[in-house]
Amino acid sequence: MQLNTVKAVISGGVSGLGLSVAEHIVGKGGKVTLFDVNADKGATAVAALGAANASFVQTDVTDEDGVKANVAAARESMGGLNTVVNCAGILGAGRMLGRDGAMPLKNFAGTVMVNLVGSFNVAKAAAEWMQNNELGEDGERGVIVNTASVAAFDGQIGQAAYSASKGGVVGMTLPMARELARFGIRVMTIAPGIFWTPMVDGMPAAVQESLGASIPFPSRLGQPGEFADLVAYIIGNRYLNGETIRLDGAVRLAPK
Repeated sequence: MQLNTVKAVISGGVSGLGLSVAEHIVGKGGKVTLFDVNADKGATAVAALGAANASFVQTDVTDEDGVKANVAAARESMGGLNTVVNCAGILGAGRMLGRDGAMPLKNFAGTVMVNLVGSFNVAKAAAEWMQNNELGEDGERGVIVNTASVAAFDGQIGQAAYSASKGGVVGMTLPMARELARFGIRVMTIAPGIFWTPMVDGMPAAVQESLGASIPFPSRLGQPGEFADLVAYIIGNRYLNGETIRLDGAVRLAPK
């Protein structure tokens, strides 16, 4: 699929990795609809991207009916839908046994709901429309790119909920790809390492430097544009399917 033909829903699309993906797609002539809970950032993002090729719909990715309706609206406004990039997520840090006792189950469940269930919710709502798209080259009708994390493989102390949610994203990649293959819909996942995001921007400089130094090569934090580049490559290479790609500078997270 060529980027100038992309009509994408991007969850978590108003900042960080999601916004970078939106900028890349729009810059190549594609169209995007940004899903996020933050309406103020949504308006700012659309203003920067240009209303001709970008729109925003306030969306809670855990709301099944809301996502279904918003995906349908996005398809209508863009004149089609052939791509999903799931970037919506929360950190959900917390120890099982903290200073105040055991982690409340709602904290664990909330992280899993946003990161894992939310990704599935957006993907399945979009796939329901994509299955009826006209056939492209190799019979392709669409592509779904989910976002996991290196924490899915080597999660740290305090990341049980986060690692479980991202491990679930990795785990559903292949079965989703196998199921949707008959419709010509590909499913891929990216597992980014430590990237410059709004969360990192708020950290002290010393902490930022320490994080960068922990990465073998290049010894720096990942740039959102590098994530967007990989998404673009996945969209364009039809033989990429059913796999998770680590994008991490060879980092392996320490226990803490």
